Amino acid sequence: MIARTYADLIRPDKKAAAWLFDLLMVVGASLFISLSNLLRLPFPGSPVPITGQTLAVVMLGALLGSKRAPAAVLLYLFYGVAGLPVYSGGALAGPTGGYLLGFVFAAFVVGLLCEQGLDRRYHTAVAAMLVGNIILYIPGLIWLSFFVGGDQAFILGFFPYIPGDLVKLALAAALLPTGWKLIRRWRRQS
Repeated sequence: MIARTYADLIRPDKKAAAWLFDLLMVVGASLFISLSNLLRLPFPGSPVPITGQTLAVVMLGALLGSKRAPAAVLLYLFYGVAGLPVYSGGALAGPTGGYLLGFVFAAFVVGLLCEQGLDRRYHTAVAAMLVGNIILYIPGLIWLSFFVGGDQAFILGFFPYIPGDLVKLALAAALLPTGWKLIRRWRRQS
């Protein structure tokens, strides 16, 4: 089998072991998303805080692919629905609920793009993650507009976050191709 994601590289071949591996990857990734919420800064005047979640979601999309990563996001969303304090902006029905739902779509799309090899080079990794970020903003801004109005949604939920998102994308996009280069070098030496 050709490795399409990092997780595919280490996934066991035996069916029972592969199933357990996928389960552990999904649970571990959902916990990682929860922990990434601890990197949280309130943004003055906005109900949308700056968090590490967007970085976690796009990275997990690339690392786990289009099936495991959205499953991890759905499990993360379940934690919050079950009452665990894992959402930074309150409940799923709160102002940040659209972004949370957008995480599922972003993880899927980034995973799908990276399964096609877009995480192997810096520029294509940036493009894949940029698409993922745009996708998560669509439901986020639509949902936020019900709380702050359509004209304020972009001012309070998009424009202030562009610089931070670009930094997160640059970091993630630098790590992914570097990892693949190290893997190729290690395989040549083995």
